[in-house]
Amino acid sequence: MTEAILLVGGKGTRLRPLTVHTPKPMVPAAGVPFLTHQLARARAAGVDHIVLATSYLAEVFEPHFGDGSALGLHLEYVTEKEPLGTGGAIRNVAERLRSGPDEPVLIFNGDILTGLDIRALVDTHESTGADVSLHLTKVTDPRAYGLVPTDGTGRVLAFLEKPQTPEEIVTDQINAGAYVFRRSVIDTIPAGRPVSVERETFPDLLAAGAHLQGMVDSTYWLDLGTPAAFVRGSADLVLGRAPSPAVPGRRGDRLILPTARVAPDAKLTGGTVVGEGAFVAEGARVCGSTILPGAVIEPDAVVTDSLIGSRARVGERSVLTGAVIGDGAVVGADNELRDGVRVWCDARIPAGAVRFSSDQ
Repeated sequence: MTEAILLVGGKGTRLRPLTVHTPKPMVPAAGVPFLTHQLARARAAGVDHIVLATSYLAEVFEPHFGDGSALGLHLEYVTEKEPLGTGGAIRNVAERLRSGPDEPVLIFNGDILTGLDIRALVDTHESTGADVSLHLTKVTDPRAYGLVPTDGTGRVLAFLEKPQTPEEIVTDQINAGAYVFRRSVIDTIPAGRPVSVERETFPDLLAAGAHLQGMVDSTYWLDLGTPAAFVRGSADLVLGRAPSPAVPGRRGDRLILPTARVAPDAKLTGGTVVGEGAFVAEGARVCGSTILPGAVIEPDAVVTDSLIGSRARVGERSVLTGAVIGDGAVVGADNELRDGVRVWCDARIPAGAVRFSSDQ
């Protein structure tokens, strides 16, 4: 296998305001755009040609990655004129593929952080003679996912959308968002219209008697679709819990990018990242959080499991837990922001304006 398709066209609406100015795959995780980790892992598995299926803020990708040579890859970019869904996006880039009809093409989503053994998935595909092979993972509560039951040999039996009752939960295996397609199968996807690979392509192939093979790989897996998950994924990369050859520094409790400044008595823990040009002032405590480039954490602020956008500022003694602060926003001194709060880009919260406890 030498080539892959990477689906990076989504709007990332669940991640807003992080994705107001930045497409989801380009939001920094562990110091580099998340997409960098995926590209590096694909390259390590032997992939050398990747076609990026772009749509939302498509103009951002190529200026950053260019032709991919810096990563040892050859990258091409195809932009959808209108959203085509997962299957439609795959079909839309097919003409850029070089593989022969029976050769494997790796396909993966741009918002999944995983320790998947990519070579093992390809080997499973080739040894079973499958038309499509899917990475499956097991989850404790599968109700939010599409279920993929398999037989004793791993052959896929059905695709069951999000179960609503206990009786419908027939397996804990879910579609983990990475596939290997026989090249000729891609050409059977309808062109020029939206197609869901999960809801249309896979069920139709199964109904037509195609061989769909599942491979359960229960290593690290995380859907980065929500702010809390994205922050956790970045921290796990820094801590070494999630694998990537692209983390720009030693793994440990913190990752401080070269031009960032951190006061000697500031405390950074839990996989915290401090981006280029950011500043963490004296007495500040930051745990499990991502501080994007140019942001400022003022003296004695406490930031936990949060993401602070580019050029944003967190005022003195403010306490943030599970918060997302958009690019350029300012949180004044002595505020208290708790789980789930999202402060929009360039918004300004006056000093002492928001609290969840008394002012004592």
